[in-house]
Amino acid sequence: MSAIGEWVDAEPGLRRRILTAQGGLMLMEVAFEAGAAGYEHRHPHEQVSYCIRGRFEYTLDGRTNVLSAGDSIYVPGNTLHGAKALDAGALLDVFTPVRDDLLGNG
Repeated sequence: MSAIGEWVDAEPGLRRRILTAQGGLMLMEVAFEAGAAGYEHRHPHEQVSYCIRGRFEYTLDGRTNVLSAGDSIYVPGNTLHGAKALDAGALLDVFTPVRDDLLGNG
């Protein structure tokens, strides 16, 4: 749970901040230390992850993709996914609808 714009520790080596959450969309930045991993999880929201910087092994539905700066990946709702930073880097995640669970509303 976090306020808009506030960095919070999410998992070891990961910090995130929600940049905006309006209408049916939410934008969040996730910063990774080298080697840090976002655990595999699923949620009903559709998601697009855009690699701002660094390189990531991005696992989506059992398949591993390598994302580099400028790459993006679409995550359908309820699909198992997670990311591991090969280098220090950051992802920009877009969700629809808004992730009320991350805002403390759900």
